[in-house]
Amino acid sequence: MSQAERRTAGPLSLLILAALLASACGGGENSNSTVTRTPAGSQAKPEQAAAAGDMAANANSRVYENLELVPYARDGRAAGESYAKIDENPFLEAARAPLSTFSVDVDTASYSNTRRFLNEGQMPPRDAVRIEELVNYFTYDYPQPEGQTPFSVTAEVADCPWNTQHKLVQIGLQGRKVAQEDLPPANLVFLLDVSGSMDEPDKLPLVKSSLRTLANQLTARDRVAIVVYAGASGLVLPSTPGDQRGEIISAVERLQAGGSTNGGSGIQLAYRVAQENYIRGGTNRVILATDGDFNVGLTGDNELVRLIEEKRRGGVFLSVLGFGTGNLNDSMMEKLADKGNGNYAYIDDEAEARKALGEQVAGTLATIAKDVKIQVEFNPRLVAGYRLIGYENRLLADRDFNDDTKDAGEIGAGHTVTALYEVVPAGQKLENPGVDELKYSRPAEVSQGANASELMTVKLRYKEPEGDTSRPLNVGVPDRQASFRNASDNFKFAAAVAEFGLLLRDSRYKGQSSYTNAAELARASAGADLSGRRTEFVNLVETASRLAPRETAAR
Repeated sequence: MSQAERRTAGPLSLLILAALLASACGGGENSNSTVTRTPAGSQAKPEQAAAAGDMAANANSRVYENLELVPYARDGRAAGESYAKIDENPFLEAARAPLSTFSVDVDTASYSNTRRFLNEGQMPPRDAVRIEELVNYFTYDYPQPEGQTPFSVTAEVADCPWNTQHKLVQIGLQGRKVAQEDLPPANLVFLLDVSGSMDEPDKLPLVKSSLRTLANQLTARDRVAIVVYAGASGLVLPSTPGDQRGEIISAVERLQAGGSTNGGSGIQLAYRVAQENYIRGGTNRVILATDGDFNVGLTGDNELVRLIEEKRRGGVFLSVLGFGTGNLNDSMMEKLADKGNGNYAYIDDEAEARKALGEQVAGTLATIAKDVKIQVEFNPRLVAGYRLIGYENRLLADRDFNDDTKDAGEIGAGHTVTALYEVVPAGQKLENPGVDELKYSRPAEVSQGANASELMTVKLRYKEPEGDTSRPLNVGVPDRQASFRNASDNFKFAAAVAEFGLLLRDSRYKGQSSYTNAAELARASAGADLSGRRTEFVNLVETASRLAPRETAAR
């Protein structure tokens, strides 16, 4: 059984996505800004480890198509929200499964959504916390790429702070930064939900604020259109040159919410407008802004998925901006952005709107690499086992790494991508109850040309923004026996954020994690922090410590 099959949920799979399909069938931080916000190694348990043993004998596989949706039914403003169930990646034996393959992810929605819960005095639902998105919300001081490669690759190994018997490995990608004046021309179509559910202060008003922020970034070479949908759909702003800000903002200010949600003809219209104004060599993107409350009609999901994938292959990508509380369909919005080769951000306040569509707009307006895949090969002579932290819904089958027909994530200009592995060094026992020892196995021999001192090799494949053939990139990673104390600030801060995520999820792999330790690590590695986001993170950790059950907070 593949890893994807073990994560298949059952009859509730994709109900929320299907609700949107009905409609379709019908038709990093900026160093000069300051953030101010107002609230609006343990091993697997026996049953988990047994499953890990089975999975180790099989290739990893993509798990997007069959995710169980978990309604969040607690009292309060968040009642009725839905999140995809996450089964955390287990430890796998390097001798049985030396390859780990996944797609990059530059989504950040989970962090701002988690922040929203904490600022409202609630702990977030466990499945609202996607650790890779928490880590990737922050930019890191990785080097700029050299030569023609669109991103640099950095790896660092040191002791794991929540389990000192283990190692932690950080893999960092830094996308090439592009100056505003050098960005390619953009053809943007905003698809805006103006249904009655959007008539709340944290929804349509924030959508308007986001659009005003973006309008100030556009030039005469860019074009922007606005399509709305509710009970009916329409084009409220035809494709307009980006320097006509008065006309753009006037159309934004006229938006009003009302009616039920029916996005069917809306998404068709948005794609048609994008296609009619297609800019060859430019950025062509539909940006969906919604609370995810698609509630008119119900049909199968295949038609919408085919539409988004077809338009993606034709060069029109889809990104998603989530807004609001109480009926947030997080899982559906994440899936749509993934299918559309776009990113998913959650806007919880005006500062986040400025970050997503102001400071980091280059990443939205310029894709520097698409279908970016990572495959890590572990050296069984030095590694007994490993665990990928997060990325559960980005896993790929090992064979998909070299298959250029398999979709993966994109990297925008200036984006950073970080992945973390917890590694069990060779000589330590990796418990897999229920799995027999291999009768005929021998210690792995290092193949000719390999470096015996390498802990692992990081392999990447990526395509040019308009290319169809991937290019390879390989980086060997030695273990220099570095202590955590001597690790870089990049490493320490990413570890602090990951530790925070493990605690929020009450992960079985949290080891000796504590909110106190996560806050201290983050505070010590925050650096200059001119944006204030790392200081804000420390405050969130302290808030979570106060809200967490006593036994968890005291760990």
